[in-house]
Amino acid sequence: MLLGEVNRLQDIYMAEFRAGLTGNELLANVLGRARAEGVPNPRVYSHSLGHFLHEPGPLIGLPWEQENCGGRGQVVLAPNYAFTMELSVTAPVAEWNGEEVTLGVEEDVVFTDGVCRLIDGRQSGFYLI
Repeated sequence: MLLGEVNRLQDIYMAEFRAGLTGNELLANVLGRARAEGVPNPRVYSHSLGHFLHEPGPLIGLPWEQENCGGRGQVVLAPNYAFTMELSVTAPVAEWNGEEVTLGVEEDVVFTDGVCRLIDGRQSGFYLI
């Protein structure tokens, strides 16, 4: 259940990428659409990637900030950026007596040719150890 919801949030996140939007605009679009589509308690933290990890580029949310990320949140999205897509959802789990659980995932994406896509697939199941 929760993994399916966070995968749905990933799809929404990637679908909302448009060159010329700021990180704050992307954040508002992703969260607005996710909430409208019933994704439970979505959260977004995403930053550009490069040789030095947190490269200059749009900041799309922070774990503690889900509305306005100041200066880096005002940076405009341009083609040929790579990002780490760190997202989470929080919802009650029936099998655990309705306890609220947060499930976070992190995958890398690239924005090229007007499309945001996963670089190398995504987690779609659990590995039980």
